[in-house]
Amino acid sequence: MLEELIAFVKKPIYEQDVNSQTADKLRLFTKLLVLALGSSILLLIIASVIQNIFNIEVGKHAIDDLFDNNSEIKIFVLAVILAPFLEELIFRGPLLFFKNSKYFSTALYIFTIAFGLVHISNFELTTQVLLLSPLLVAPQVSVGFILGYIRVKFGLIWSMALHACYNMVLIIPLLLVKFLDIPIE
Repeated sequence: MLEELIAFVKKPIYEQDVNSQTADKLRLFTKLLVLALGSSILLLIIASVIQNIFNIEVGKHAIDDLFDNNSEIKIFVLAVILAPFLEELIFRGPLLFFKNSKYFSTALYIFTIAFGLVHISNFELTTQVLLLSPLLVAPQVSVGFILGYIRVKFGLIWSMALHACYNMVLIIPLLLVKFLDIPIE
């Protein structure tokens, strides 16, 4: 699976899998979810280490405001339902228009990088943040390729579901901390 994903990233081809059974799709879905989470966590650790070594301040993250100003249910709906639905429609939905085009790989790269760069808005926009943006959005770019892969292979609903599960795994621990009113710091 990893080799197939790497081959897809190197040379994207719009090739749907119409033969897999639902159980096979769910197995691949689970593997891709674990891979997405693992790669994001690794990239976040690398970014954090670099920030600490070079004493780089990226400011307040948008998730802080989200948690300060909204209920747990609203945060869950925004992060796990609304964001995946809209982001997949915007960044993976249009890939269908390039299905039989020689520009499919270019479109995939553009939409994946745009998906990552949109997430730079989660940070306070400073010169340091802009210079560090490739590293700061690397987790979203890597996940964007995984979402693009499952979108092409199984369809848009599958990329929405994977995106929703990915966000849910990341947001639930934070929601529990908020709900239980556990102080952080």
